[in-house]
Amino acid sequence: MIRIISALLTITISLFILNSCDDGKDDSMRFTGARGEVVIMTLDPGHFHAALVQKTMFDQIDPTVYIYAPDGSDVDDHLRTIDGYNSRAENPTAWISRVYRGDDFLDKMISEKPGNVAVLAGNNRHKTAYIKKTVDAGINVLADKPMCINADGFELLKQAFASAAQNNVLLYDIMTERYEITTMLQKELAGMPAVFGELQTGTAEEPAVTKESVHHFFKYVSGNPIKRPAWYFDTSQQGEGIVDVATHLVDLIQWECFPEQILDCTTDIEIVSAKRWPTKVTQAQFENVTRLRDFPDYLQPYVTDGLLFVHSNGEFVYKLKGVYAKVSVIWNYEAPAGAGDTHYSIMRGTKANVIIRQGAAQNYKAELYVEDVQDDPAFGATLEQAIAKIAATYPGVSVAQEADGWHVTIPQSYRVGHEAHFGQVASKYLQYLVDGKLPDWEVPNMIAKYYTTTSALERALQ
Repeated sequence: MIRIISALLTITISLFILNSCDDGKDDSMRFTGARGEVVIMTLDPGHFHAALVQKTMFDQIDPTVYIYAPDGSDVDDHLRTIDGYNSRAENPTAWISRVYRGDDFLDKMISEKPGNVAVLAGNNRHKTAYIKKTVDAGINVLADKPMCINADGFELLKQAFASAAQNNVLLYDIMTERYEITTMLQKELAGMPAVFGELQTGTAEEPAVTKESVHHFFKYVSGNPIKRPAWYFDTSQQGEGIVDVATHLVDLIQWECFPEQILDCTTDIEIVSAKRWPTKVTQAQFENVTRLRDFPDYLQPYVTDGLLFVHSNGEFVYKLKGVYAKVSVIWNYEAPAGAGDTHYSIMRGTKANVIIRQGAAQNYKAELYVEDVQDDPAFGATLEQAIAKIAATYPGVSVAQEADGWHVTIPQSYRVGHEAHFGQVASKYLQYLVDGKLPDWEVPNMIAKYYTTTSALERALQ
């Protein structure tokens, strides 16, 4: 009897210890920041953003990366880019690629599961389904935008977030533009009531916030002319501009206007208007970017008189928590000499407007400006005090009055460039893995973001 009681006590104590220590996550899924504990699996890398995640190495990431993809030029191009990083003269990387090629690449990755974080950046037609199956298998996901490109995909994405929560894995998208210094400082200034006042409500004709992004099919990446897959020009595979690049712009509007606030897509968002239009691409331009002489059969329905019509452009006005915002995405074939992708943004406050311009007058370099909207004689002194506070975090930032307003001067050291932002996102994600969770507002706001883009597309298609 004593032995039985002793055994029962031992079991009871053991169960108590297990229950008190169990947070629903098994030890094999815990991250501590240790060297090499994150093992990447790259799934069907059809977009150069997949390679940019590996442009920088981290101690926490194992140098062996497992790549699962269908055989073809997409994975070949990806491997060439990685090899280029490994062989560059300055700060070469040391990635080791283990490649599986086959049509069953997704099932093979899930069955073998050699890693614990999947990176997805490629063809968007099936990306949401890939995300769902991956988190269902208990694998963390770092995904390039967009994570969905239509209303059906949005519903599946919501299920993926629910599955990620149930399986204690982190699903996160790569929002590089949060790390652009002009945007970071715009957010800082808009959060200073003494300078900015309060965010205006705006109107449909003059929104309180406007963000415009101009992109180009032909450009240079890591110093080389870009090669895009032919499917990139098929919006049923890549997604239209309203649901692709607009993802970044909607994310910034949420992040700057309502920082760290949880947004509810069922009550906080209203699409006011939306439209779309095509970029016309010649056969020669298509060949220059894809290295293919002819338009593939799946693009023929979009070809008229030898021109490929790509519905990559879009614009919409919406209300977020009662504030009017406007998003515009424009795709041209090639940038003017000396230019690249450009960004324009204005946030209208009751005391000042904070504006990012990146046009010819700025030599196509993003610059930050502040406009006094009340003609306040004390505004300059107030702004200088605010900039002094910002300079405590960002040494060297200053402000000077010019003919059309105040220009915030930003040291070149903060202008790290778009490609470097991928490493910054990866670093943040690695910390979230150690934390074991995302900030409370991230998941509901990702859902709100993709609700906004897919709903805007639905409106534009009406």
